Amino acid sequence: MPESITASTWKRFLDPAESVHGLVAVSGNEIVGLAHYLFHRSTSRLTDVCYLQDLFTAPAMRGRGIATQLIEAVYDLARKAGATRVYWQTQETNQTARAVYDKLATHNGFIVYTQEIRPNGGS
Repeated sequence: MPESITASTWKRFLDPAESVHGLVAVSGNEIVGLAHYLFHRSTSRLTDVCYLQDLFTAPAMRGRGIATQLIEAVYDLARKAGATRVYWQTQETNQTARAVYDKLATHNGFIVYTQEIRPNGGS
């Protein structure tokens, strides 16, 4: 990832006016997991919703409930912020993660499409 994106992301994390947030899971002195999430408006609700954009657990620490704890922490923070939904995406083939997610949320069958947009026209 370009350094400019990393720098901008950190700036957003540290700006209280931004809706982008981050959590880390720590074991001893080591970060073993992270979650990045943001709040945004919705066209189908009167309240904000929360998008869990990134969720990562260090490979050596997987299977210990770290992802579950991070997701549940995001649920608590969303609740405190007045958001009424938390949602996220994962690869269809990510069976290990999906086994965890299926215990914590409902898969509604949606498929995600994306298209990169160039700033000066075209796609």
